[in-house]
Amino acid sequence: MENLKAADAVIKEFEKKIADPIQYGQLKGKKLFVGVDLGTAYIVLAIVDEEGNPVAGAMRFAQVVKDGLVVDYIGAIDIVKTLKKEIEGKIGVELEFAGVAYPPGTSKNDRKAIINVAEAAGLKVLLEIDEPTAANKVLSITGGAVVDIGGGTTGIAIFQNGQVVYVADEPTGGTHFSLVISGAYKIPFEEAEEKKKNPQNHQEVLPIVIPVIQKVASIIKKHIKVYDVAKVFLVGGTCCLQNFEKIMEEELNIPVIKPANPFLVTPLGIAISTKETHRERVKR
Repeated sequence: MENLKAADAVIKEFEKKIADPIQYGQLKGKKLFVGVDLGTAYIVLAIVDEEGNPVAGAMRFAQVVKDGLVVDYIGAIDIVKTLKKEIEGKIGVELEFAGVAYPPGTSKNDRKAIINVAEAAGLKVLLEIDEPTAANKVLSITGGAVVDIGGGTTGIAIFQNGQVVYVADEPTGGTHFSLVISGAYKIPFEEAEEKKKNPQNHQEVLPIVIPVIQKVASIIKKHIKVYDVAKVFLVGGTCCLQNFEKIMEEELNIPVIKPANPFLVTPLGIAISTKETHRERVKR
C-alpha cells in the first residue's frame, strides 16, 4: 500500500464526511470512535465507525497548545466541547469513546494534560498514541519514516517490517512557516496563517519558506541517518504547501511521498487506532 492509493481514498472519504456527515440512523447502531488531535494551530476531531470508515469530522483554529503542550487548558476544553457538540448535532448521537495523540517525546504529565482535556469535554479516553504512529494507521507503510510536521513540532517515526523502531520530535513546524511569512509581508500572524493555507498563494510563498523547509529536512536527516530509510512519508497541515515534498526530496536525496490532504491523516489515524483498541479490549 506504499503507493498510498487506499490511504488517499479513505482521506478523501473523510473530507466528504466533514462536509456531509452520516446520520447515526444510517449506521445501524454501530459504535463510533473519536480521534482528538490537539494541534498548535488547529484542533481536529475525526469520527469513524466499527469498521474504521469515516463518519464525520470538525476542526477549529486554536492557539491553546504550544509545541505539543497544553498552555490554555480551559480554552482547549471549550473548543473540544464545541466541536463534539457540533458533530453530535449533525449525526444525531452522543459521542463516547476517544483517543488522543501527542508529539513523540512528550512527558507523561504533558500527555496526561491532553487526556484530561478530552475527558473534561465529555469523552472516555481509551488510547494515547504518538502522532506519527497514529498517522501510519492510515498510511499502513511497512518501512520508511513517517514525518508529522505539526504546528509547533516535527515528529518522526521510523518503521521496519511494519514495526516502530524509533521515534523523535523537535521544535519547528507550521507556526515557524507562518512567522516567516508574517515577517516577509509585514502582516499579522493570523493573516500569514490564512495566506499560507490558501493554495492560490502557494507559488508565491514557497520561495519565502524554503529555508524553513531546509531546517525541517536537516532535522529529518539527523534522525534517520543511522537507519536504512528508503522513503519518507509526509503528514501534517504544513505539508499541504504545493511542491513541499519536491523540495524535501531534493534535500534528503530519497523519495518523499505526500498523501492526499496530509492535514487530515493524523486525526483520522487516532480515530482508527481508538477503534482497534476498543476491539482488542472487547476480545479480552
